[in-house]
Amino acid sequence: MKAIVLLLLAAIVISLGSGLFYMTGKKQDSAKLLKALKVRVALSIVLILFLTSAFYFGGIS
Repeated sequence: MKAIVLLLLAAIVISLGSGLFYMTGKKQDSAKLLKALKVRVALSIVLILFLTSAFYFGGIS
């Protein structure tokens, strides 16, 4: 369970870093920045749903 949460958090941070890279680069690529934002939001939703369901089913006490 901890590994899944840590993996999702790491993926969120990596997506945040890639969005920062595309935002501050010499050529600002809004399409890639938008994709990084979508990925980060989707991963955050998955993490919240996973933690909520783990709490509901007794995986987290």
